[in-house]
Formats: sequence, structure tokens, C-alpha cells
Amino acid sequence: MCQLFVGADHHLWESHTKSLRIDGVVTSMRLEAFFWETLEEIAFRDEMTVTQLITKLYFESMDADHDIGNFTSFLRVCCSRYLSLAADGKLSRSEITAIADVDANKLLRQEAIDRKARNSRFSPAGNKGFSQH
Repeated sequence: MCQLFVGADHHLWESHTKSLRIDGVVTSMRLEAFFWETLEEIAFRDEMTVTQLITKLYFESMDADHDIGNFTSFLRVCCSRYLSLAADGKLSRSEITAIADVDANKLLRQEAIDRKARNSRFSPAGNKGFSQH
């Protein structure tokens, strides 16, 4: 099992720091190459640069009153969610439909249903030895 992960290109987990400007303030972010590549893919879909995408995510998070004390963790989760949605067949990575054009509410509702079903399969009651705390 582990060979699938251990044997991956080591470049993917190398950290890279990039400087960018959000609302006139210069900041730097350190993420693994894997996440920078995923952010590039997401940004490309919406015809943005990575800096524009990160800025948009930052302001939309602020508008939603999210506590984004660790913004790089938020970006990692964004990337993971994007890839998870693609793996579940909810988004296609091969077609270049803008993320902005996706029916987010419909997708979020379906995702909640799917997560609940997954969690019930992997709960102690389901004898799989996994529980969510």
C-alpha cells in the first residue's frame, strides 16, 4: 500500500515559498509543490493567475466570516476538496469548465449526503474501526 505514496515523485512534497500581494499587502506563502500545481489547475479553469485565485479565496472567506487564521491550511483543504470532488466524479479535470460556473449549492448538498453515507460505512457500528471525532 505505502509504495503508492512513498514511490511518488519527491518533487510533489517539496515546499516552495511564493510572495504575493493581497489587498496591497505583500505576504508570502509556503506550500508543497503538489498544492501549488493544484492551485494552478484551479486558477486556469477560471482564467486567473494563482495570485488572483488566492486573493479571491481570501476575500470570499472573509466575506463568509470564516476564521482563516491558518490560510495555507485553508488552501490545502481547497485543493484536497477539488481533487476529492474530481475523484468522486462531481467535477471533471479533463474538461475546462470554470469553477465559478459550477452549481455550488447543489454540489455541497450532494457532498454532505455522500459524506454521511461514507461515515456510516466506516463507523464503529459498521465494524470498520473508523470513527469521526
